[in-house]
Amino acid sequence: MGGEELDDYEATLELALVQEYRAVLSMFTYAVETDRRFYLANDVNIVVHSAGQPTHLEVTLTDAWVWDMYRSARFVPSVTVHTFRDVNVERLPETDELQP
Repeated sequence: MGGEELDDYEATLELALVQEYRAVLSMFTYAVETDRRFYLANDVNIVVHSAGQPTHLEVTLTDAWVWDMYRSARFVPSVTVHTFRDVNVERLPETDELQP
């Protein structure tokens, strides 16, 4: 596979991922962004571990969707992320508010 074919393949995967994201967005309550991934989830629990150095976060997501174009299964029942970096959690608007 040449470079141009690979670029076309990745562009096709990314477009399909964006379309899937738009289709499933209304099913979730939270958008969560970590330094490595973007998630949609219905429940988010964050535990700060500061006993050791440096402080790290344990983020548990329940009923989640993972933004990753290379995963065959993006819907997962639970995800736990450990990170030393920032985590952004946003409550999504109600379904009616998402409609134009």
